[in-house]
Amino acid sequence: MKATPTLICIPDISGFTQFMREANFELTSQVIPALLNEIIYANTLDLKVSEIEGDAVLFFRKGELPDLASLIKQCKTFYTDFYKRILKLHKKHKSEEDAIAIPEILGLKIILHYGEEIAMVPIGNRIKLMGEDVITAHRLLKNNIEIDEYILISEQLYKHFSPEEFKKYCDWAPLEKQAIDFEHLGTINYHYINLEPLRQS
Repeated sequence: MKATPTLICIPDISGFTQFMREANFELTSQVIPALLNEIIYANTLDLKVSEIEGDAVLFFRKGELPDLASLIKQCKTFYTDFYKRILKLHKKHKSEEDAIAIPEILGLKIILHYGEEIAMVPIGNRIKLMGEDVITAHRLLKNNIEIDEYILISEQLYKHFSPEEFKKYCDWAPLEKQAIDFEHLGTINYHYINLEPLRQS
């Protein structure tokens, strides 16, 4: 079980718990799988799927990082394709009372992390990622960001590119910086950018 540098990308559906609680089961059982499928189909970077969770897809890619332009383009594609499907689903189910919850509650956040030592273990027909960096990526989903839709870039990934590159390719909103403390992991620094302006443009 050899550990290798690996990109982790987690598109996560925000508002998932509220939507599951407030909308009827028949609607949620159609909408959520359709959105998860849309995320998977929007993969342009040859990312591999490790896990499909209730509200998220865990993608990974071994080896060197893609260039920042490609990474940000991938995130924008995830987001714009996600919202195109949101609008189609809302139109398809508009006769249902709970359909208004689809665009009002659901959104997307994306976690990007680059780990230097991530091991891959085959389990069934999936690859299970192992290592502290995998825990870090999952913990970053539980952050202090006050908005619901964003790209979060861990410090470990951020340091591989220059501030000028981020300014060039993340030009639709300010790139903010925060940190959060986790038990056993210590302080984790990260940067984030609001995705909502892309929906409004």
